[in-house]
Amino acid sequence: MTGSETGDATRRTHLANERTQLAWWRTGFTAIAVGVGVGQVVPQLSGGSRWGYAAVGVGYIVYGIAFIIAGTVRQRQVETAVMDARWAAQERSMVLGLTLVGVLLGVLTGLLVMLDA
Repeated sequence: MTGSETGDATRRTHLANERTQLAWWRTGFTAIAVGVGVGQVVPQLSGGSRWGYAAVGVGYIVYGIAFIIAGTVRQRQVETAVMDARWAAQERSMVLGLTLVGVLLGVLTGLLVMLDA
């Protein structure tokens, strides 16, 4: 591989890393929007109890913030690894934690919907 080809590959890797960070951010902002919807909009439309929806809504908002932070941390890890010509594996504990919280929020949202029906 020539020097220009190596530079092109590095540039493409950095750009892909930026796109991935933006995907983490989009997911985070979507979770925040869902939190506002669950915590504020749904209770107003249903006329039901607000505290359960508010609690789950805050959970989604915190979850979204965690995604934005995790995406930024991961972007920095990958950027450093690319510059050092090494691999930086994704932290499994973070992925597992985000997965479990997402499942929990989904279950809680489903329970609220069932109990409010």
